[in-house]
Amino acid sequence: MKISRSAAAALTLSCLATAVAPSPAAAYTLLDMLRGNVKNGRLIDRQGTTEQYAPAPSRMPGTGNAGSAAASTPKVTGPRYYTYKPDAVRRIAFRDNAAVAVPDSELTTGSVTSDPDLRSFLSSSSVLAPATVADAVEAYYSDGGAFVWVEDGGVNERARAALAVLADAGAYGLDADDYAVVQPALSGEAGADAAALSAFEIELSARVLAYVEDAQRGRVDPNRISGYHDFARKKINLAPVLKIVKASPDVTAYLVSRQPSSAHFAALKAELARLKSENDESHRVRIDLERLLRPGQSNPELANIVEAIRHRGSAALKAQHAEILSSYAGSPDYAPELVDLVKDFQQEAGLKPDGVVGAATVRALVGDSNDAKIAKVVVAMEQARWLPNDLGSRHVFINQPAYTASYFEGGAQQFSMRVVIGSKANQTYFFQDQIETVEVNPYWGVPQSIIINEMLPKLRADPSYLDRMGYEVALNGRAVPSSSVNWYGSTSGLSVRQPPSSDNALGELKILFPNAHAIYMHDTPSKSFFNRDMRALSHGCVRLAEPRRMAAAVLGVTEEDVGKQIDAGRNRALRVTADIPVYIAYFTAWPDEQGVIHYYDDVYDRDSYVQKAFSATSKARLAS
Repeated sequence: MKISRSAAAALTLSCLATAVAPSPAAAYTLLDMLRGNVKNGRLIDRQGTTEQYAPAPSRMPGTGNAGSAAASTPKVTGPRYYTYKPDAVRRIAFRDNAAVAVPDSELTTGSVTSDPDLRSFLSSSSVLAPATVADAVEAYYSDGGAFVWVEDGGVNERARAALAVLADAGAYGLDADDYAVVQPALSGEAGADAAALSAFEIELSARVLAYVEDAQRGRVDPNRISGYHDFARKKINLAPVLKIVKASPDVTAYLVSRQPSSAHFAALKAELARLKSENDESHRVRIDLERLLRPGQSNPELANIVEAIRHRGSAALKAQHAEILSSYAGSPDYAPELVDLVKDFQQEAGLKPDGVVGAATVRALVGDSNDAKIAKVVVAMEQARWLPNDLGSRHVFINQPAYTASYFEGGAQQFSMRVVIGSKANQTYFFQDQIETVEVNPYWGVPQSIIINEMLPKLRADPSYLDRMGYEVALNGRAVPSSSVNWYGSTSGLSVRQPPSSDNALGELKILFPNAHAIYMHDTPSKSFFNRDMRALSHGCVRLAEPRRMAAAVLGVTEEDVGKQIDAGRNRALRVTADIPVYIAYFTAWPDEQGVIHYYDDVYDRDSYVQKAFSATSKARLAS
């Protein structure tokens, strides 16, 4: 969803570093306040020690209710998840001129043909379908479209081919029950057979159109899942489909061609087939680790850890550590050579290679169950349909559960880096947009949600704090001292921003793709967060581990060029002239550049909401 630059500027930016490097001994910062590291005028550091500072004033000057502890503080709430409402269905109905009446006396055993005998029964159709499908079916037959699936008094080969494709819908991450059609059992009585064949014709046409629509845009509308999903749902032109199928020499090939053709979808489809063929949990290793296992310690679960690496480690990893894997006899002692083995496994799994075995490493060692993997792949195939089939020769792909941002050029991944995404309370949205600007030495505009939810209680106690720390406050566009603001009144028309500095929450630069959610990529002073395995820690924006590298790539310049712009010290917006889409995506199963599927934790529990949408959709369709 696009908005204008002016509108984007009006939307105060929504990203805040939730932690920074230790503050200078002489002062604490706004970020310390928002982290909760300031209490009664004392700065509490990470080790729990404190330094004494002047206590905050107990009254706020210039207000009638200064210091009122009873004054209520408003709250700004974020998006929510919905109870999914599937597409409504309606009965497929035909105008009188679409159904030419034929008296029963003229229908004799063996005389059932596709026209006009069957057409006379169209008006008695009781098939239910989504409105888009119903419209297309009605238009085709009302305009005199020839019967597609029935001829010579029976079901034709074209129909049998279509039924086979629909029955195999599960191979593409769809639910075959959504498209199930039962072939009519003909009795030889002309009237009854004509009615049955006519009903079959309409029902199969409706299910084929539903299959084509689902294959291209997905079964569910993502925007009905939650306020965090933002997609323009694809409009699928169903009008020519039945005509094409009627004329097609290969119905199977045509229907399969409606499925996504991208490399990532093909990789997901192949993985789904592999998982369904194996469906064997005997190879999974159970690891019951109650606490962290550190180098030099002893734990009987070490034998299971090594066994899991034998099963889940790559061929290269096992070749590199072949000697220790073959000689290990089950000792519980976490010896140095085993630490090296675990570190290399962690590195391969995208975890911090520190040799400490905790929950994240155990998940990587044990892996998801086969059923859990299948569920993730099916959700991923659905979500892939929400995106363009072709992501673009040059694009940026951010996969939130993987905590990575990858840059593609010439259709190939050039590099990937670690990112920090929104916390569960401040989730990053799932949408796509277009990169437009790189801003160096940026201002940080504090969003209303942070002003209201996190700053107000602190500013009511110390209204001059922003003045002392150099933040800029404006009321209706006019600069005012922070101390002059009635922090017990309305925040309408009030803006707060932090000028460019080494302490700026956005760091050296930000990469903008103006959107209604005020989400963007940016640098951060909190570099240590990138060393964590779980990196859902921000207020919603995407922090980059290597911001200069990403900025140089989208601008088409060198990192040195970006550095020169930053070193100039001026706030400046650099226009991105290339067409570079950005996908702020959410996939718990996704292929790497070699097409190997990797699985990730569902940090926001979004897969479950997609699965609920599946269930609601299938329930509505089966009820029809």
